[in-house]
Amino acid sequence: QAQLVESGGDLVQPGGSLRLSCTASGFSSDYYAIGWFRQAPGKEREWVSCISSSGGFTNNADSVKGRFAISRDKAKNTIYLQMNSLKPEDTAIYYCAADAVWGHYCSDDAGTYDYWGQGTQVTVSL
Repeated sequence: QAQLVESGGDLVQPGGSLRLSCTASGFSSDYYAIGWFRQAPGKEREWVSCISSSGGFTNNADSVKGRFAISRDKAKNTIYLQMNSLKPEDTAIYYCAADAVWGHYCSDDAGTYDYWGQGTQVTVSL
């Protein structure tokens, strides 16, 4: 059974850092682009970042450019989201998702993703 599990969410002060992990099981994430999305209370889900199946292409939303970085470790079947200079507006539940697309491409459209994790809470507050 294909499964994605996020971890690493926590309470952190503004300006702090966190690293989220997304571990795949039941399938090889090597053949999937991986995206990170987030949803804050009362707001719609929004795309944050993505990485191609090859690992050679990444893309980030304008709201997190220069602060967040996505990477993947194929040996561990794990994708990471390094989040620096966190702001209160980054507070949300963060989800990772897998899209069965091969090559140097990843999508910012949630509708193209096949598998989703259960989410991990990130809270940025004093």
